[in-house]
Amino acid sequence: MKKALQEAEMAFDKGEIPVGAIIVVNNTVIARSHNLTEMLNDVTAHAEMQSITAAANYLGGKYLKDCTLYVTLEPCQMCAGALYWSQIATIVFGASDAHRGYEKMGTQLHPKTIVRRGILADEAADLMKRFFATRRK
Repeated sequence: MKKALQEAEMAFDKGEIPVGAIIVVNNTVIARSHNLTEMLNDVTAHAEMQSITAAANYLGGKYLKDCTLYVTLEPCQMCAGALYWSQIATIVFGASDAHRGYEKMGTQLHPKTIVRRGILADEAADLMKRFFATRRK
């Protein structure tokens, strides 16, 4: 999760909403990313989506059955849908998103996906609060 937080810091520095993600398989990081929606002018360029694509390319296939996603913020409904189709084994996220998170939206993950919540949640939430505080000034 610390590597995902580093990615989120990179997003923060670029003026992107600070969400970072990494995907790991067999203790090896195979994908790392952060939000790029502003830079790419693409609403789908979330950290998770970027990581899913990179991991699938690394593995040479669309399924991430043995992989773990570490992401600083609870995935949104769009990302959860993509994670469902990727059949990712495990999702570990930091801060919950009470307004736009997949759980609030009622989006289902793949039935075999394991979810761990709240890992380094305070650090992830503080980064988001700091980002939006600078935007509101």
